[in-house]
Amino acid sequence: MEIKSAVFVKSAVAADQAPSPILNEIAFVGKSNVGKSSLINVLLGRRSLVRTSKTPGRTQHINFFLINENFYFVDLPGYGFAKVPLEVKRQWEPMVRKYLFDRSILKAVVLLFDIRRVPNSDDIRMLDWLEEYNIPTIPVITKVDKVSSGKRSSQVSKIAEQTGLPPQAFSCFSAVTREGRDDVWERIISSLSA
Repeated sequence: MEIKSAVFVKSAVAADQAPSPILNEIAFVGKSNVGKSSLINVLLGRRSLVRTSKTPGRTQHINFFLINENFYFVDLPGYGFAKVPLEVKRQWEPMVRKYLFDRSILKAVVLLFDIRRVPNSDDIRMLDWLEEYNIPTIPVITKVDKVSSGKRSSQVSKIAEQTGLPPQAFSCFSAVTREGRDDVWERIISSLSA
């Protein structure tokens, strides 16, 4: 995919604040600190279009990025161990569920898993929501450069077993080496054209 333009459009905390549902959307979601912002930046060939942070939970809104004036990347708030106020955590589930339920132009969700972690109940809950709403899912295992090649296979197997997905369903990605970038793009393009 040739990226001619990638522009931050707006942040939203409610469905009526989102852009008009005209162009297709690909959303990104995962635990806080799973590497979501880094993945989006690498896919777009930008260093800092999406803010990255060492502090988990910095994304607390739904952020829309217009790509090639043709479709949107949507950065959903991270879930899990984020050190955010309790009130923000309470708002997270209804905000994200409403987005997933309402956006008829949502073509797929890229769901991220850290290769060093076994999926927990938050990850499984997200998978359940995507299945409940019949949303195509692109599962991506991030930070694969953080483990040895010998350990990678066993970690992928553990993640697959916990999620109930086959190991071949996952794309492996590294923001450091750019491994997996083309594979993830192929799956996004396929979802956009479905």
